[in-house]
Amino acid sequence: MTTSAFSIVHFEFLCWAALWTIGLSAIALVGGSLLGFVIALARISSNKSLRWASSLYIQLVQGTPLLVLLFLLYYGIAVFVGPTIPSIVAAGAGLTIYASGFLAEIWRGCIEAVPKSQWEAAECLALRRSQRMVHVILPQALRIATPPTVGFVVQVVKNTSLASVIGFIELAQAGKLINNSIFEPFTVFVVVAAIYFGICFPLSAWSRTLERTLNVADR
Repeated sequence: MTTSAFSIVHFEFLCWAALWTIGLSAIALVGGSLLGFVIALARISSNKSLRWASSLYIQLVQGTPLLVLLFLLYYGIAVFVGPTIPSIVAAGAGLTIYASGFLAEIWRGCIEAVPKSQWEAAECLALRRSQRMVHVILPQALRIATPPTVGFVVQVVKNTSLASVIGFIELAQAGKLINNSIFEPFTVFVVVAAIYFGICFPLSAWSRTLERTLNVADR
């Protein structure tokens, strides 16, 4: 039995949930970028142990479904530390680990895509490895990495919907809650889809614009 129709109050609730979705995405991207950058550098390190450990980390993250990772963090940690951790902490940590595994590999590929002549030129200048990375290699790798990184942000935004399984109320979960109260699935989820589109489409368009502007496709 329908108790009410979709109203401005429901739309406002979805907008607040969308802000939580954006906030969770930001947490994942900031944390994932920091961790992913360290892992990317470890992947190209001259130290064999670091390369092996970072490669294993990436394989584990990319080979584990995000849903399973969220369950492990939310329920698994409670086995060792007691009460279940807050859903936003588990969701943020899970998405951070997820993002780091993919960003590390994206950035590793972009760093290695810098022409070999640039590496050799930096060596001829007698720069230390850290100086070569900071002043020569990373600025060029950043130019290559920007479009795919922005494109990956879209995937992170959409994957925040999985956080609902551990009780985090983001956009998709908010839509479910509203539908459970008014039983208008078509109306509710059309609005949810429209909000997701409003968040993701500008990012996708920006990624394509950056690719054309930076001429990455021609490298």
